[in-house]
Amino acid sequence: MIRRNGSQQPHIAMFSIAAHGHVNPSLPVIRELVARGNRVSYAIPPSFAHKVAEAGAQPVVWHSVLPTDDDPDDWGTELIDHIEPFLADALQALPQLTEAFRDDRPDLVLYDITAYPARVLAHRWGVPIVQLSPNMVAWEGYEEEVGKPLFEPLKQTPRGKAFYDTFGRWLAENGVDIDVEHFMGRPDRCLVLIPKALQPNADRVDRSVYTFVGSCEDRGAVQDDWQRPADAEKVLLVSLGSTFTKQPGFYRECIKAFGTLPGWHTVMSIGRHVDPAELGEIPPGVEVHPWVPQRAVLREADAFVTHAGAGGCQEGLGSGTPMVAVPQAVDQFGNADILQGLGVARHLPKEEATADRLREAVLDLVGDPEVALRLAEIREGMADEGGTTRAADLIEAQLRPE
Repeated sequence: MIRRNGSQQPHIAMFSIAAHGHVNPSLPVIRELVARGNRVSYAIPPSFAHKVAEAGAQPVVWHSVLPTDDDPDDWGTELIDHIEPFLADALQALPQLTEAFRDDRPDLVLYDITAYPARVLAHRWGVPIVQLSPNMVAWEGYEEEVGKPLFEPLKQTPRGKAFYDTFGRWLAENGVDIDVEHFMGRPDRCLVLIPKALQPNADRVDRSVYTFVGSCEDRGAVQDDWQRPADAEKVLLVSLGSTFTKQPGFYRECIKAFGTLPGWHTVMSIGRHVDPAELGEIPPGVEVHPWVPQRAVLREADAFVTHAGAGGCQEGLGSGTPMVAVPQAVDQFGNADILQGLGVARHLPKEEATADRLREAVLDLVGDPEVALRLAEIREGMADEGGTTRAADLIEAQLRPE
């Protein structure tokens, strides 16, 4: 095995940002790598250091300037609003991370899709690098079909031009001879932590670069539990994830749709930005929490109203739960369309998510035997992708010289 750190124990460094949808998918893989005897450092802002430590990695704390889950409105509404912060964060993070690893260079770098400094550091150190993608990846033809329509108009604006100029100059100053869009969207090697079923144009993804390992279960973590009430004939989970949860009107519609539906019990996760008092009277058949153990509830659930984030989608597929997708932002719209195309969900735009439409969609899905059959087929395919074990095998292979 390669040893650049002078130790007999391989040192793997993981880099990510402080966001549940980016950290959580990596933690099962990190836990498995530690269990196999690897030393894992995990560069992360302080708010997620405890989660990293619980997985067995050594937190390497750095300070981020990204917007947080405290106020999702800080992310803005335009494309440039969503990409500028990551570059600004990378510029100020690189010196911090350079110093943090000055005397402890790793043998291998793992990184989330948002962790731009990791790719620069791996280039400097001359070590292998593997991206862990928590959502869809580019396919052959992606640039023409998606990239150019998005980014070419942006390049004509003052903010867009400044973004590309600053990014390109930063790469050049660090000796990285890659254009900006290639750097952002085309890794050298990538493990895709979603099922292939959720990948658009999966048949056109370059398998020499991207390997779909599917949903990675965290077998070593303490498992939260949830019990179905004895009188519940059907269980519904409602969750908009961890970020875009400031939607009291939507939750009120869900209560109206399912709160008094005979035989149904509704579990609702509303996040930290909504006071339950804003929801009005909550019927006995509805439980409302700022957070719920989602996997545990889904093991018992008969239906799932979701924002269609990558994590929620694969958890719904993994538990074989029919879904009503009400996307809120970014990749969730595409995920909702994919789920509907798979025949296991209904895509309901948020402006159409009234009580009547929500109830109709859920009841149609639960009553359709073809939906159950399709979910069973997808679960079988997901099991064949290898999950946590395969991901760790492929990462460890990068530590061995050819």
